[in-house]
Amino acid sequence: MSNEGKNNQVVAAEGDSLRPTQDKDRTMGPFGYMSMWVGDGVNMGNMTLGMSVIALGVATMNMWQTIAAAVIAIAIISIIFALNDRAGYRTGIPYVVQLKMSFGDKGTIISSLLRAVPAIIWYGIQSWIGGTALNEIIKILFNFDNVIISFIILLIVQILISMKGFHAIKWVETVASVVLMLIIATVFVLLVKDHGSEIVTSWVQAEGTWGLEFFGFVMVFMGNYAAIFLSAADYSRELKTGISDKKRGLLYFLPITIAYGSVLAVGAMLAIVTGYTNPALALPALLDNEYATLFVSAFIVFGAIAVNMVANVVTPTYVIQLFTKLNYKIAVTITGLLAMVSFPWLLVQDESAHGLDMFVLIYSAFLGPIVAILLLEYYVFRKQKVKVDELYKKDGQFAGWNPAALIALFGGAGAAFIKVDLAWIIGFVVAGILYYVVSKFAFKGSRFKKDTIFENQ
Repeated sequence: MSNEGKNNQVVAAEGDSLRPTQDKDRTMGPFGYMSMWVGDGVNMGNMTLGMSVIALGVATMNMWQTIAAAVIAIAIISIIFALNDRAGYRTGIPYVVQLKMSFGDKGTIISSLLRAVPAIIWYGIQSWIGGTALNEIIKILFNFDNVIISFIILLIVQILISMKGFHAIKWVETVASVVLMLIIATVFVLLVKDHGSEIVTSWVQAEGTWGLEFFGFVMVFMGNYAAIFLSAADYSRELKTGISDKKRGLLYFLPITIAYGSVLAVGAMLAIVTGYTNPALALPALLDNEYATLFVSAFIVFGAIAVNMVANVVTPTYVIQLFTKLNYKIAVTITGLLAMVSFPWLLVQDESAHGLDMFVLIYSAFLGPIVAILLLEYYVFRKQKVKVDELYKKDGQFAGWNPAALIALFGGAGAAFIKVDLAWIIGFVVAGILYYVVSKFAFKGSRFKKDTIFENQ
């Protein structure tokens, strides 16, 4: 544990959940941490992205191209996770506080919203898919059919569970990681056994493409995690101390490869066999058995809860707390209500599969630049040395706006929209260059240069 991590006795205006996590309060061990990412990876939203490889029964990419795109994306995800989690792991600060180093407490308003808004929309999408599955259960058990009511019930349940805080993730994700992977394996076996020839003809032997569209799918697959690894500090601050950087990297790579990779592949296969792009409809159609449908639907619901608790609840809740100073339970409730009115059903319709891809690419245009800014700030500008107490002072070193970070953010995002299929990588590279150059040569005397390599320039 670094010196700054041991020096967390700060006076924070924010609520207790935004204070640096002390060693004694960290409850996640390596197994629980890996289970969390398996539970997060095995979700119906990720399966929907796998289904988007198939358009109207035709494979945009064949199996080998899909696997290659997934492997490249997962490698990028794991590397950035391992790099960006270190600030939170060493100091115990959450993402919204980490942002202050680069953007200032006022600039954090913009940068934190760019992470929170996609999370809330994904919260809605996952809940709508889960609500569709819950409706299947209610139809079988009670002969009542209303997806909207099922959606609202599931959101209320998630809000109540989320009120227990991050500690509730441990038991939910440990169970979810085992059960959901067993279901994915079962579905894979059924698909290969009963529809192998169709899958080979329509997907494995499809021509596909290794061109620009292939790299676009790499960005889509990676972009689905762009919001999560951006806020890596929110998760690593809960991980027990004493784990090396290399080992933490494996805690991301192994579970994400197993979970995300298998779900993308099964999603593509399901789309070919059933013609659906909503997995909550595709899975029951595949099984065509009332009892099997009941079982699978129940775990689709469970999977939606699991992924939302990891990826889509914690960070936007912290952002709401940062803005409003409300307590955690009220902020969690607001997050759930915002997800309810995000119109997720528009993004999971059969004709909207590529719209979902575009949504991921568009918000990636903003998230790529933020990642570049955070990594430069922590590793290059400050050499991994952070004065935690300054981050919590109302009128301290990080008060106000850092214009260099905002110029880099919007400059990188603007460049990303020139070719939206490659939005994340373009935004990442351009913003990184801009942030370094502007920080070095402009805004002399800025308080944000204090304790950085540019302090005396």
